[in-house]
Amino acid sequence: MTVEVASRAGPGERRSRCAGEAAAAPREPAPREAAASQAALDILLCELLPRQGCWSDEGYLWLTGHGNRPVEFTDGFIEELPLPTSTHQAVLSFLYVLFRAWIRPRGGIAAFSALRMRVREGKFREPDILLLRDRSDSRYQDRYWQGADLVAEVVSPDHPDRDLVEKRADYAEAGIPEYWIADPRDETLTVLVLRGEAYVEHGRYGRGETAHKR
Repeated sequence: MTVEVASRAGPGERRSRCAGEAAAAPREPAPREAAASQAALDILLCELLPRQGCWSDEGYLWLTGHGNRPVEFTDGFIEELPLPTSTHQAVLSFLYVLFRAWIRPRGGIAAFSALRMRVREGKFREPDILLLRDRSDSRYQDRYWQGADLVAEVVSPDHPDRDLVEKRADYAEAGIPEYWIADPRDETLTVLVLRGEAYVEHGRYGRGETAHKR
């Protein structure tokens, strides 16, 4: 009976009921309620995402494919990197322009961060600059590079040993022939060359000097 009466209601009555339903629509949550809702969502996401030490290669690739923060990955652990400073970007852009101008006429390619590079299974880095001598090199891939002929890093002031020590070991492990380190703190550029399984210093250059490859 109720359904039949409702279906026969006049247009004016139906408009009145719709207006009443619209007036009864859920209100916008108050700021405190919105914060509580976001906190609950954050907890849920943390429960669904892997714990530190349990991330996989694909999990890392998914995470970095859905965010805009620099993140690196080693054996199950995610490390969020600090955002670059103006000094960092100035040095990076200067070096990239030089490397690109040198490598492109020779058939190679230069790229800059943030681009993922696979060191090995279970380890990814995001070098500031990457070079391949041959653009057709199979290591050159769209999603991430499988290696490089040269990588360069601009030392980050928050944790210098990340670039000076940790990445030096990582890039040697990846078999990358050359690793260049620009340090804004003392305005030096260090060129490292792979000898066997470790890097040796090819040269250390200061302001006004010309750095060169091996």
